Amino acid sequence: MQKIAFHTLGCKLNFSETSYLARQMDKAGMERVDFDGVSDVYVINTCSVTDNADKECRQLVRQIRRRAPESSVVIMGCYAQLKPQEIASIEGVDLVLGAAEKFNLLEHLESIKGQSEPKVLSCAIEDVNDFHSAYSFGDRTRSFLKVQDGCDYSCSFCTIPLARGASRSDTIENVLAKAHEIASLGVKEVVLTGVNLGDFHYTDAAGEKKNFYDLIRALDEVEGIQRYRISSIEPNLLTREIIEFVAVSKRFMPHFHIPLQSGSPDILKAMRRRYKREVYEERVAIIKEVMPHACIGVDVIVGFPGESDAHFKETYDFIHGLDVSYLHVFTYSERPDTVAIELPDVVPMNIRKERNQQLRNLSMKKQNFFREQFVGQTRKVLWEGQDKEGMIEGFSDNYIKMRAVYDAQKVNQILPSLID
Repeated sequence: MQKIAFHTLGCKLNFSETSYLARQMDKAGMERVDFDGVSDVYVINTCSVTDNADKECRQLVRQIRRRAPESSVVIMGCYAQLKPQEIASIEGVDLVLGAAEKFNLLEHLESIKGQSEPKVLSCAIEDVNDFHSAYSFGDRTRSFLKVQDGCDYSCSFCTIPLARGASRSDTIENVLAKAHEIASLGVKEVVLTGVNLGDFHYTDAAGEKKNFYDLIRALDEVEGIQRYRISSIEPNLLTREIIEFVAVSKRFMPHFHIPLQSGSPDILKAMRRRYKREVYEERVAIIKEVMPHACIGVDVIVGFPGESDAHFKETYDFIHGLDVSYLHVFTYSERPDTVAIELPDVVPMNIRKERNQQLRNLSMKKQNFFREQFVGQTRKVLWEGQDKEGMIEGFSDNYIKMRAVYDAQKVNQILPSLID
């Protein structure tokens, strides 16, 4: 039996697709092994949001060559779509699969046996129009369910539309079928994922237009899934209608992750974001109005070209004044073929790192303040499977991280737990 190992870089969407492909290999009779072990085939599903993801891919290939020099190495995902020839030039890479071909992994593995040169299967991103459903299972307690792919936005710093193509969505009927399938596997929590999740839309066979609000209303009726989370949603697409539905829903958790990227109007404009910061402020206010206990996460980028000390202070002060719960802070990374790479007034890397640290410190304060509001309360926690040095971890409905002494009977159970 041929052995195969997978490694995923990047987002929840990548994890859902890797998991789907791994299960296809299981069905084909291949033996899945740990990526750190010796395998016949290694598959790396790449990200290309930052330069670090590209570097990590190259490092992984070098490690594989040292560990298992006779193995086959397959690179797929966003980096593979953007820079196929660059990847093919990495010593040890046997197969590069672009966005349209990664779901045909099994047949392509057959085609590379005995070849001496790397094989590249990639097409123009404009030709990538199909939607491939996927969900993760077995890797974590919760499941990542892909419902949307691609993006029609043109943010000046982002390569994702170049790597994943135009926005396209699954149908509600198919998503519901997948949710039932996931429920049958004993999964309690599903995280909805996509590139631009709030842009979920299509016209059904009857000519009716469907959107993200229609999707979450339908999912809320699926028996067996106890919890849903919305992975990330653009502020301009997070409508009052969606927020108010989550507030009264049976299964959607009071937890939102909303990209901000900058609190400076000038920088938002340079980033080509589709909202003003007043819109962001309004969305946070609506959430807290109808769900005071809700957790709100924020994506923010520091060191974008032209970001002066005054611009950064605008961002810091704006976030400081928002009733949000935690930040994901990204240091701006120059990406080829983006508008931003041509912009003047590049911010020195040491200043980018200083600003990153300042916002990480602010995030810790926000996180601690949010948690302190619930100390002494009992909230429902989904306990996860990993034994971390004798401890078990889980998250409350409103995404407060909990730890307790490991107890196997708690795994994958939603239990009332005291926040202390």
